[in-house]
Amino acid sequence: MPDAIDARLLNRELSSLNFNTRVLALAERDDIPLLERAKFLAIFSQNTDELFQVRVAGLKDQVAAGIVAPTPDGRTPAQQLLEVHDYVEAQARQAERIFLEQLCPALAQVGIIFSSYAELDEEDVKALDEVFEERIFPVLTPLAVDPSHPFPYISHLSLNLAVLVRDPVTAQRRFARVKVPPLLPRFLVLPDGERFVPLEQVIGAHLHQLFPGMEVVDDYAFRVTRNADLTLEEEEADDLLAAVEYELRRRRFRRSVRLELDADTSTVVRDLLQRELDVEDDDVYTTVAPLDLGGLWAVYALDRPDLKDPVYVPVTPPAFAVDDDDDRVDVFRVLQARDVLVHHPYESFAASVEEFVRQAASDPQVLAIKLTLYRTSGDSPIVRYLIRAAERGKQVAALVELKARGDEQANIEWAKSLEEAGVHVVYGLVGLKTHTKTALVVRDEPEGIRRYVHIGTGNYNSTTAKLYEDLGLFTSDDEIGADLSHLFNYLTGYGRNVRYQKLLVAPHSLRPRMKELILNEAKCATESPGTGRIRVKINSLADPDMIEALYTASQAGVEIDLIVRGICCLRPGVRGLSDNIRVRSIVGRYLEHSRIFEFANGRGPGLASYYIGSADWMPRNLDRRVEAIVAVDDAAAQERLREILEVDLADEVLAWTLNGDGQWVKVPTTPGHEPLDTHLRLQVLASAREVRADR
Repeated sequence: MPDAIDARLLNRELSSLNFNTRVLALAERDDIPLLERAKFLAIFSQNTDELFQVRVAGLKDQVAAGIVAPTPDGRTPAQQLLEVHDYVEAQARQAERIFLEQLCPALAQVGIIFSSYAELDEEDVKALDEVFEERIFPVLTPLAVDPSHPFPYISHLSLNLAVLVRDPVTAQRRFARVKVPPLLPRFLVLPDGERFVPLEQVIGAHLHQLFPGMEVVDDYAFRVTRNADLTLEEEEADDLLAAVEYELRRRRFRRSVRLELDADTSTVVRDLLQRELDVEDDDVYTTVAPLDLGGLWAVYALDRPDLKDPVYVPVTPPAFAVDDDDDRVDVFRVLQARDVLVHHPYESFAASVEEFVRQAASDPQVLAIKLTLYRTSGDSPIVRYLIRAAERGKQVAALVELKARGDEQANIEWAKSLEEAGVHVVYGLVGLKTHTKTALVVRDEPEGIRRYVHIGTGNYNSTTAKLYEDLGLFTSDDEIGADLSHLFNYLTGYGRNVRYQKLLVAPHSLRPRMKELILNEAKCATESPGTGRIRVKINSLADPDMIEALYTASQAGVEIDLIVRGICCLRPGVRGLSDNIRVRSIVGRYLEHSRIFEFANGRGPGLASYYIGSADWMPRNLDRRVEAIVAVDDAAAQERLREILEVDLADEVLAWTLNGDGQWVKVPTTPGHEPLDTHLRLQVLASAREVRADR
């Protein structure tokens, strides 16, 4: 570690890798069902891909630009690249060991076998020969490399075979590349339905059909990762939609940042690939396991419920539950009487958020619907409801964030569909990503115009709502409704110095108000020792200014508990700096995604202030995105938030704690009692609320 490292901060990139280590640890736990462990290995692989295509690519760009200025923790871009390389190498060896030495043997014992093509009997080979002839061979394209055929373009994250062939007449050796079709399964299933063979091995066994009359000398699998970060000169873009579409096309030709190879790849082939792809030795990673373990999602899809977590069916939030005589609850009547807090995936997204938008689309009293779309699912009911509302003559506005990483193309398609239906589609603000999770419904009622609001922590995505832990607040509060109207007008029109009553909005009021709330706890603790208390649940904490405010509060005697799923650059428990700060991470079946902020305000237990919303404490969230945090004033909703925090802080099954030296340690179980699992406990609590509501 460099001498210049600032002891006050941990490195962002290494902290991100630490999170992936916690994901990898789930793949190693023998108390987790086998296919769930395979799923976690797939997630680990996909996380690593994203690290390279965004974070490592960014560091390489900085090095290429001659940037030597250190990050807040004291590392230069070049130093970070070296440390990331060593960390990734160690993780790759661990993933390789888990797959080959643990998962494969354990899955084989229950009938799910990873075979090599060379091990198959005559009947299996015949079956795969038929699959090759019917489904694989027709879509393969061998590309030769010789004086008349330049080295072909290797597409981002594609799996390929590097093939060496020999001409039996001239004895000359040639190189060729065969791309493994991405639309085919990563692992081919044999007729029994539970044995798998890597697709590249099946193609490799039939290469003689692609190169007739030639001798196939060797073939090796390889994979390339390219810089995939979206870079836009938005100020110069006359049409943001066209600019994003252009950048997506251009992304395919970005610089290579990683080359993955079979461990037995010959030196000749390795040197050729490195030269043609322009990658350094440190950019090459070899493995004896199959490349791209993200393909294990195909194995997870097997119909083997005995090897997965028990199916959990989200409950209907009690406030939206129907009586025996009714088919549906009137959500607007419910919200006229009270605020409603919903907690996904424990409570149904379909019966709450989607139902809210559905009723708004069909209700003749609704005049307008406005909603932000950051990431949405492939078959989105919410998008269909927005289209239906527009077709019925309602004013519908959708702010579609085209720059949502990984979902750019999907969002472009949704934007076009919405526009064709008459929805007012806006693509966000120049220089800012719109990350808010907000919906506004304007309704004409006998008493006058009334606004109904949903403000959440997660995307309007029915698929991830079953996998991500998120919160949403429904309210008809006049001040929040007015705030959200101002926010949408700011997003779709023009405005400066917009003032909000109950919303905290980035990049305007959020940073100063959050810092003020933290330092207010320091003031309370100074004036009345023992009264300062902060509990925060977020995805990531990397903003130096917010970290320094937390250090100040800790030194004033404020007790601080941080539940940080991923990146955390704060050093907890350092004497004289952060003695009163504790950091933990919950990693398990569901992706912890909600943001909760609790400040005691010197008022004691049960009298704290609560906020939820879309923003983490990262520079990008506070300064370069449009985010919305809302105060939660309803007593019942506050109690729910307090309950969630206390469950997270009591967990002994999924929880890890961060030490002052930057190491994450699994929380030990306490002898003599049943350890608490956050996800199971919150399932039980949600089911219990549903039962009470039925009585």
